[in-house]
Amino acid sequence: MTRREHLYNSGEFDNSIYVIQCGYLKTSTFSRDGRQCLLAIHGPGEVLGEACLVPGVRNETATAMRSALVWRIRSADLLSAVTDDLMMERVVMCLAERMSEQQQAITNLVTMNSEQRLAATLLQLARKLGHRTEAGLRLDERITQDELSGLVGTTRSRIGHFLKKFHRLGYLESPRGAFILINERRLAAHAGV
Repeated sequence: MTRREHLYNSGEFDNSIYVIQCGYLKTSTFSRDGRQCLLAIHGPGEVLGEACLVPGVRNETATAMRSALVWRIRSADLLSAVTDDLMMERVVMCLAERMSEQQQAITNLVTMNSEQRLAATLLQLARKLGHRTEAGLRLDERITQDELSGLVGTTRSRIGHFLKKFHRLGYLESPRGAFILINERRLAAHAGV
């Protein structure tokens, strides 16, 4: 897939599940007034499109953030392959992890202010897509302020304000070659997580 190419679109019927081999994809939907709402960012090894196991059309659009290689598995093929207990356990764990992530995002929206949500979102992205170094959690994939505002549910200008504050307080750094380096302990304390 190339950058900005859609893997699937909201409102379309698609009976496949996808596994990201390399690259990053984002999933989004639209509000009733036409605003795009970013739901999640997915990276290598992650599964997306699992909602096809429930009959109906897609309620989200998956878009490549940069070039990506994605494996397609028809849901019928997956279900017929789930014949042993180990495979069933892995599928159930994958679905449970996704459900837990979504419930946490909903909880954050209703219990945190936008500054805390940004801190929690940065931690979640870095833990999922980044890697640990001696200096902190390093996230190399660039995520725009527009994308962060979509994930957090606030304006781009508020995201910029909070990022500057986090840098000033020493929660974040912008080292050469990385998007951000996070002081995990301090940012988690600020988010209250």
